[in-house]
Amino acid sequence: MSKTTRIFLVRHGATLSTAESRFSGSANVPLSDEGREQAQRLAFRLRNETISAVYSSQLGRAIETAQILAKTHKLTLQIREGLQEISHGHWEGMTRKEVDEKYPDEAAAWEEDPFTYAPKDGETGLDVTARALPTVMDIVRSHPGEKVLIVSHKATIRLLLSSLLGFEPRRYRDALDQSPAALNIIDFKDPVRARLTLFNDTSHYAETGLAIPAIPSDRLSRWWDSGTDPLGRPDEK
Repeated sequence: MSKTTRIFLVRHGATLSTAESRFSGSANVPLSDEGREQAQRLAFRLRNETISAVYSSQLGRAIETAQILAKTHKLTLQIREGLQEISHGHWEGMTRKEVDEKYPDEAAAWEEDPFTYAPKDGETGLDVTARALPTVMDIVRSHPGEKVLIVSHKATIRLLLSSLLGFEPRRYRDALDQSPAALNIIDFKDPVRARLTLFNDTSHYAETGLAIPAIPSDRLSRWWDSGTDPLGRPDEK
């Protein structure tokens, strides 16, 4: 893979659960009117991009966001279950305050290490990474040199970025944020080497969003610029 693949990684728009700060990872909650407006504005911002494919998790809020974005480019939405949000098990539908009061021990353990601990019947961050990362890698391999849009969820995106960029995964909730309908741009030189070009951008909330940054070319690391990695080995083709 010698050409850069650009991934527009988007969190779904706002829902009523978002406004109420409820755990709704695996719940199928719809977008709110605000969330639809956010998605429409992002679609307008991306209208001039040559996007080859649009992927989404199977949850309704992601599908609706992705359909709004795909419509501009006349593309058929493709569903990937690996992009689904983390499941919070028996916390689903509860507010954080309710969880703290009803399950204080679980809440404390999850707060300490959400990567390897999960509430009853839920998923760990490791579980999510194990299904979401291979899904994204497969998408990158399927679209060499193309621009692709992926709609996913808050925790899933933060865990993906932690893995791709080498962040401490146990701190994904502390170190990274994702606003509703936020735009992230990740450029892949190959399926395992990625560069974060834009993060958690919501400038499209305004009437006109900021310009999309260009694909990096000549101001990066040796392996990106010259086609060799830091050890001098040739880049895979």
